[in-house]
Amino acid sequence: MGATTLYSNTTASNNTAVGYQSLYDNTTGAENTALGRLALANNTTASHNTALGRNAYTTNTTGAEGVAVGSGALASNTTGSYNVAVGRDSLVSNTTANYNTAVGYQAGYSNTTGNVNTA
Repeated sequence: MGATTLYSNTTASNNTAVGYQSLYDNTTGAENTALGRLALANNTTASHNTALGRNAYTTNTTGAEGVAVGSGALASNTTGSYNVAVGRDSLVSNTTANYNTAVGYQAGYSNTTGNVNTA
């Protein structure tokens, strides 16, 4: 629901996308939920992700099993998996790191590649 949501979808199933260009690049990633403008927009093949908020998890391509709640949460993540970010811009700089948890406004903001952190 929304302009160009799931635009590139080919064989993916069980995805929910609400908001302008949410899950836009998704081709085969399954069981993702994206709610908000550009939420999971660059996701291609990753599965089991949840993004709630404008630009949440927006650059993710193949990172799986993650949760981003809040505007900009996990916005720079590309391939990191098993991350949880709750709060505006939490783990916003994370790119490839795994198993991180951040709760609160800008929690874990500067973490880029560090694994298994809690903020």
